[in-house]
Amino acid sequence: MKSYSFQAELEIIGINPFVAVPPDILQKIFQDSGREKSPIPICGQINEKTYQQNLMFFKGDWRLYVNTTMLKNSPKRIGEIFDFTISYDSEPRIVKQPQVLSEALAKNPEAKKYLTN
Repeated sequence: MKSYSFQAELEIIGINPFVAVPPDILQKIFQDSGREKSPIPICGQINEKTYQQNLMFFKGDWRLYVNTTMLKNSPKRIGEIFDFTISYDSEPRIVKQPQVLSEALAKNPEAKKYLTN
């Protein structure tokens, strides 16, 4: 996939650090992904550290949320400017359900009605 580079200042909304993706790059991500609906899976680098994330539309704006896995101490780094690369990520986002949760749900008669194999 195509990769795009930009610099952005880390901002915060509520307790969540984020950066705004430049509009021209956002349009390219829409084109690459074939969608303009949240979430859009992306990957890239922040200051040369690889990340996998989703672009999210919230309160009228598209945001790339920056968590502490992506950037150590991100909530304490508001106002800093970082180098980003971003690409649409076509890899499926499948999270395996933990065994302990599967077992707990299977023991609950009400929940058991909704389990799929």
